[in-house]
Amino acid sequence: MDGTMLTTKITLISQGAVYNPEYIGVKDILVMGEKIVAIKDKIDTAVFSEFTIQIINAKGKKVIPGLIDAHVHIAGAGGEGGPSTRTPEMQLSQMLAGGITSIVGCLGTDGITRSPDSVLMKVKSLKAEGVSAWMYTGAYQVPTPTITGDISRDLALIDEVIGVGEIALSDHRSSVPTTHELIRIAEQARVGGMLGGKAGIVNIHLGDAKNPFLPIVEAVKNSELKYKQFFPTHCNRNTYIFEDAKTYGKEGYIDITASSYPYFSEFEIKPSTAIKQLLDAGVPIEHITMTSDGNGSLPHFDEQGELVRLEMGQPKSIFTELSEAVLQDKLPLDTVLKVVTSNVAKILKLKTKGIIQTGFDADLVIIDNDFVISDVIARGVVMVSNKMILKKGTYE
Repeated sequence: MDGTMLTTKITLISQGAVYNPEYIGVKDILVMGEKIVAIKDKIDTAVFSEFTIQIINAKGKKVIPGLIDAHVHIAGAGGEGGPSTRTPEMQLSQMLAGGITSIVGCLGTDGITRSPDSVLMKVKSLKAEGVSAWMYTGAYQVPTPTITGDISRDLALIDEVIGVGEIALSDHRSSVPTTHELIRIAEQARVGGMLGGKAGIVNIHLGDAKNPFLPIVEAVKNSELKYKQFFPTHCNRNTYIFEDAKTYGKEGYIDITASSYPYFSEFEIKPSTAIKQLLDAGVPIEHITMTSDGNGSLPHFDEQGELVRLEMGQPKSIFTELSEAVLQDKLPLDTVLKVVTSNVAKILKLKTKGIIQTGFDADLVIIDNDFVISDVIARGVVMVSNKMILKKGTYE
């Protein structure tokens, strides 16, 4: 037998209720290396007698795809309140605690003292630590900072770069790009994405201004671009933006920010409830995603523009809101799972992510009936076992 095969790690997840994210029944899942190689009612391990097999008993538990968090300030962010308010880099354990196995990093307000280069190196660090990671080039500012000096080149030449953002619109921290400038950014992202086989999407930060989607609407109206070229986030940040999202979401994507709640619950729509209300308004489930804004600063400014409160987002928030969407808002698990797994993978063209299926990456999370994470497998490696984090970042 091939010596390489003998050294390949094999894991069997036994008799869990599998959501791929659709419920497909109680199954065994066989993992070899980084891939799912079989999903059956019962897998006979006797045929693997020459191998060492790790068996995880998932009986009475649910097996779901690893969560994909598509908006995280992995290299730190913030600074709205001065140098001491800069947030730290995200640690690997923060991902794993929330059942996140894939992440997309970005810059935010500070594209001045921070750079896309630092985000890229953090992406490479997380990949080396065993999870999957990508990034957006750019930041709030327009012209936006890049790695090679050009948005298209970043997407075409750098494997980890899948889009541009977060570009700030409708916000007092925005550069207030014109319609022409926004079109140019989106067209550069699209061409670079085509050349690099990427999504080439434009991640948009929506601020508190009225009619926040209007710049996107104008860009689409005055170009050959489509609404699905844009990926606006923070769509639940206040009631009037969320009302606009119910209409916009029938054409384009709507990303709900999870980490903000409950810090500013007096202003924002609770993420789990937002999912339900969007569905009730007729927004297709495939258009809805939820991200954490993890390690981003969550500032609140008064009417005079003075900073009065500051918090930091946590990646685990998307799992918390996923749980509450099922337990409190009474949405079906297989529906809610799509907003943090398969929808994200499809929108961002992460072709082997977001679904439990033969040939896909072995990114799996096992949860009990109380929605407590017991096990996390990322790229075929068990990183959380029996609620204990086995793998931590280099400096944790």
